[in-house]
Amino acid sequence: MPEALLAYHSAFVALVVLASLVMLQVLIADYASIKAKHVPGMPVASGHTSFHFRSVRALGNTNETLGLFLLVFGLAVLFAARAPWVNALVWAYVAGRAGHMLFYYLRQGLLRSLSFGLGLGATLGLLVLTLMAAAS
Repeated sequence: MPEALLAYHSAFVALVVLASLVMLQVLIADYASIKAKHVPGMPVASGHTSFHFRSVRALGNTNETLGLFLLVFGLAVLFAARAPWVNALVWAYVAGRAGHMLFYYLRQGLLRSLSFGLGLGATLGLLVLTLMAAAS
């Protein structure tokens, strides 16, 4: 790893964990789709009582937040934002996404929402750090 990125090593490890989590979500959603005999390309309209629906929505929600998170993280590194904070916020995002996935699967709405909020808050925190680093 280039020396300039060493301070962000923990965040990059968290990204490996995040990639593994997304892969797991894809596999679970695909398995649920196969088990439900879902026709590819058709909407999943069964609702929250269906594990198939919840697994597809958990993955969809991850995909909806992932682009912004990765953009802000990349900019934080490019602008050399404070590494200890970046590392902590990346891990907070990963924890939020893991909790969101798990609690969506288990139909725990309040905990799912709190986990979503953790991930969103971590992304917002990264954006603030990036703006501060860009302004200095």
